[in-house]
Amino acid sequence: MSRSLYPLFQAIATAPTEQALRFTVMDNISEYFGVQRWGIYLLDEKNDLASVDARGVSDTFIERYQRFGKAVDPVLNYVLENHAPAHEELVLPKGAWKQSELYQQCCSTHNHEHIMTGPLVGQGQLIGTINFARVGHVSAFNQSDLASLGAVCTHFSTRLAELRKPCRTSCQVSNRLTPREIQIANLVAKGLTNAEIGAELWITQNSVKQALKRMFRKLEVSARTEMVAKLKDAI
Repeated sequence: MSRSLYPLFQAIATAPTEQALRFTVMDNISEYFGVQRWGIYLLDEKNDLASVDARGVSDTFIERYQRFGKAVDPVLNYVLENHAPAHEELVLPKGAWKQSELYQQCCSTHNHEHIMTGPLVGQGQLIGTINFARVGHVSAFNQSDLASLGAVCTHFSTRLAELRKPCRTSCQVSNRLTPREIQIANLVAKGLTNAEIGAELWITQNSVKQALKRMFRKLEVSARTEMVAKLKDAI
């Protein structure tokens, strides 16, 4: 049975910043898909590349792909047209991958045996992609992989849209807290005691108490109710 994506979905949903969101996915996603190379490419308002997080590939490869590979990438073309994930065996005739221009231009030198790309969308447009490559003598991506990547992209796109909303004061305040402190604040808002929070997060009651003291200082408050009120709409 394949590993459940639920923990990753939860981590995506609670990422406090866009940077944390990208790092969360980059640090965890390879173990779910059995990939050796992966990345997140985000676009700006002009549809130009705004940022790249990549593992297993060099800056030279990224630059070459942007210059030569992107225009002839049949998988990316499918993703652009359909806003759905795709891999090379879905869009090319059987056995045609290694004769494709993309493979010859970019992927052959990096031994990309199989590739898969998923769409990140916002307001009806493609705003980025999640890209995978398997290297060496490994199996191709399958329908289950496509469905899983589609789910990850949906969760990522939704959280990214939330984080990019015009930030209210409470959102700006919440950026002072770490992801763990945001978790604690959420549980405080639900009315849990220090002991209950400790049990929920598998930490000691004293650790919760000390964390709350730090949070109060960061937020310049003196009570739990004041903290929850200050973080309203952000937790």
